[in-house]
Amino acid sequence: MTDPYNSNPYQAPASVAQPPSPPRAMQRDAIAQADVSDTWKRRFRTIEAAGGPKLPRFKELPFGERAGIQFNILAFLFGPFYFLAKGLWRQALAYVIIAITCVLVMELIGLGKFANGVGYVFAALYATRANISYYQRVIQQQALWL
Repeated sequence: MTDPYNSNPYQAPASVAQPPSPPRAMQRDAIAQADVSDTWKRRFRTIEAAGGPKLPRFKELPFGERAGIQFNILAFLFGPFYFLAKGLWRQALAYVIIAITCVLVMELIGLGKFANGVGYVFAALYATRANISYYQRVIQQQALWL
């Protein structure tokens, strides 16, 4: 029996407690063992230095490193085809469906002139999400839809 006077009522039961997250050293090993080019390994290490996919320490990085993980020119130029080539088919499919929906809605409400801008917006979205999404797929082994 447990002592009700010496127990912490706010502590989660042992069966509900979250397992500890893997230390950064194990993630670095995952980067070293990843079957990607040295360029991608360098990008993944930069993302790690920025604090992971949410990039909490992004502004602490030098400008060149920030630009390297913030924008992917191939994803900007080829969009969903680049995502498909990298195995990010879920995000490619979701972004294409959202883009087509946006264009159709703009045409229906009479803003067809501005529908071309949707393509540029989604090209920028592909370019800014490509490196982080690929990091999440390869290193964290997450398959995200958005």
